[in-house]
Amino acid sequence: MSAEHIPVKLVIAGPFGVGKTTIVSALSEIKPLNTEEVLTQAGTLVDDLTGVNEKTTTTTAIDFGRLTLPGVVLYLFGAPGQTRFQVLWDELVRGALGVLVLADTRRIDDSFAVLDLVESAGIRYAVAVNHFPDSPDYPPGALRDALDLNPRTPLVVCDARDPSSARASLIALVEHIKELVLS
Repeated sequence: MSAEHIPVKLVIAGPFGVGKTTIVSALSEIKPLNTEEVLTQAGTLVDDLTGVNEKTTTTTAIDFGRLTLPGVVLYLFGAPGQTRFQVLWDELVRGALGVLVLADTRRIDDSFAVLDLVESAGIRYAVAVNHFPDSPDYPPGALRDALDLNPRTPLVVCDARDPSSARASLIALVEHIKELVLS
């Protein structure tokens, strides 16, 4: 990173199994740090696998990646999705300029707890609906209504596995931050 790059901390948040680790990996120019652990039988008592039955691992602390753009270097911190790891939340968002909240139309209600955390922290955010092969499609207005989003909150549909789609989601967040900072 050269002296002319401004460092920016961003957090990727969302419920369990929504694709946070995947999007950090798709975006990062470095080998991302992942704190993935294998889901155990004991975890099934606390982790609801409904809609994500094929999931075999989970983030237990953070994911970390970096993306350098002209004039800025983005430090990406993926938050764990389970309630039991929310003790890390205050530290993760400290100094962050924004949060990209991932949502899943198969389990849209799971997004409310994360949106509440982000809104109560007073952090700028955008929402990216990660489209899975078996996800139902909804028009943007219906998604915005279902998530009870402010009309100014950016909402995009993405494929967290696809670097260009993931980047478009991140651009929506960065442009939103820029717009709010400059207004």
